Amino acid sequence: MIKPAILQRPFDLSGRDFSAETPLLLQRIYAARGVTSEKGLERTLNRLPHPQALRGLDAALELLEQALREQQRVLIVGDFDADGATSTALSLLALQAMGFQQVDFIVPNRFEYGYGLTPEIVELAKQSQPDLIITVDNGISSISGVQAAKAAGIKVLITDHHLPGAQLPEADAIVNPNQHGCEFPSKNLAGVGVVFYLMSALRSRLRDSGWFAKNSSLEPESSPELKRAEPNMADWLDLVALGTVADVVPLDATNRILVHQGLQRIRAGKTRPGIQALLDLSGRERQRLVAADLGFAIGPRLNAAGRLDDMSIGIQCLLETDPYLAREYALQLDELNRDRRVIEADMQREALVALEQLNLDEQQLPWGLCLFDADWHQGVVGLLASRIKDRVHRPVIAFADAGNGEFKGSARSIPGLHIRDALDAVASRHPELISKFGGHAMAAGLSLPADRYWDFVAAFDDEVRRQLSPSDLEAEILTDGTLDITELNIDTAQLLRESGPWGQHFPEPLFEGEFYIVQQRIVGEKHLKLMLALDQGKQQLIDAIAFNVDTEQWPNPAAEKVSLVYKLDINLWQGRESVQLLIESIRLLR
Repeated sequence: MIKPAILQRPFDLSGRDFSAETPLLLQRIYAARGVTSEKGLERTLNRLPHPQALRGLDAALELLEQALREQQRVLIVGDFDADGATSTALSLLALQAMGFQQVDFIVPNRFEYGYGLTPEIVELAKQSQPDLIITVDNGISSISGVQAAKAAGIKVLITDHHLPGAQLPEADAIVNPNQHGCEFPSKNLAGVGVVFYLMSALRSRLRDSGWFAKNSSLEPESSPELKRAEPNMADWLDLVALGTVADVVPLDATNRILVHQGLQRIRAGKTRPGIQALLDLSGRERQRLVAADLGFAIGPRLNAAGRLDDMSIGIQCLLETDPYLAREYALQLDELNRDRRVIEADMQREALVALEQLNLDEQQLPWGLCLFDADWHQGVVGLLASRIKDRVHRPVIAFADAGNGEFKGSARSIPGLHIRDALDAVASRHPELISKFGGHAMAAGLSLPADRYWDFVAAFDDEVRRQLSPSDLEAEILTDGTLDITELNIDTAQLLRESGPWGQHFPEPLFEGEFYIVQQRIVGEKHLKLMLALDQGKQQLIDAIAFNVDTEQWPNPAAEKVSLVYKLDINLWQGRESVQLLIESIRLLR
């Protein structure tokens, strides 16, 4: 495993415009993340950019309003991850609240029907006889699927956030902040963020047309002409926060507002019963919830359904209003996540053995690493690629056998290589190698003929070498410097906890420091529990924990002093709060 270099994040405090109430520590942390004023920290909903800048919005609203007034049959075609599940649930709930009476969803098994709005999915959709298909978190690459839908007389509205290719589908409307010519300022919306904006704009349009009753106590019974109460879009911000964090999109200013507002609602108990059930099963307290809990506890349980089974289970969990039934769905998701962990662990062991058998040192490893095993599960290769990427710090694509002479791969990248663009470059130079691909800067998926796998391996490595330099393959951990003894306290930890939300491209603060070891022991079979002190006098003791350590090296009787990279956290034990260091990197000093 490559040992990363420990570097401090650069920051410039000149020209900053913070209030006197903002502690200097926070000013330093924010400046290192490109935020130099209070304006960049505002988290109220009225600071969100206006939906009107979204290209294709007017056409989409025309489609939706016509469908509502004519009570057309609407079918939502979702994706099979947490972003797709939250996008689907939000679409269904919002449309129903606005008066749609014939709206349903499908999220077909991706192993049988492929990704996006494929012709096969259109054939399945035709059984519902929809007048309008709405894709959520997919569709921007669905050229043939849209053609099939249009040939069947079905209108198509695409909502997506993935990067478009050179050709767009001939849909009736496309809403995607990343499509060419779109002037919406935030290009980092998750699929659920795009849906939230679209539904918010539809609500405004219907409000202006007099669709909603002024008396919010009025509810329609069966007649679509009877006006209904105007829905509050904030009621679904818990879904938006979950999908945004779980999809690991950059937390720019817009996404930080959406996530913060969603977290506040969850903390206040204003959340879907399914989300509450998943929180309960993961041992998270909603009052203490932070963005990382959505990404590491809730998201994986929701994603497990799409990886191993049918994401419909996850969507039903999010839609369910009965807490008892929601818990039943959550238990199914929790069990699937346990199965996923076992499968992933086995695959990771196999991959690491394969790497060792190559007898290559770091200099000899391919720059673009491809891995394949005939027994690997299609739904878990993305997680495997991510784990191996973290170990070897280079772009990794893990492949599984999809049958019918085809391999399906999931790619994860490192800073400096836009993985979707790299695949596009390979496809341009070697048109026969890749059947289809799509994705983002850091993650992508692709399919290729099984008999061209080794040709692709060579072409991918060549492309990575063309785009990267040797220095790009040197892993780094960026810290926010050191904390002195007056800052290592629960007040600082609480300040940092409430100063997010932290996430992708707006990382949670990391600190570095040297500590003396007072006690050390293994807990839970592979976690290192430490009692530390800042000085040899060992007057002020600090708890710390490092997860998943090498038990052949720790505990280390010879270790007296260590250099750590850590997060400052609050540990809650038997109702008592205390400061705890969450160790990201540990190095023995003596």
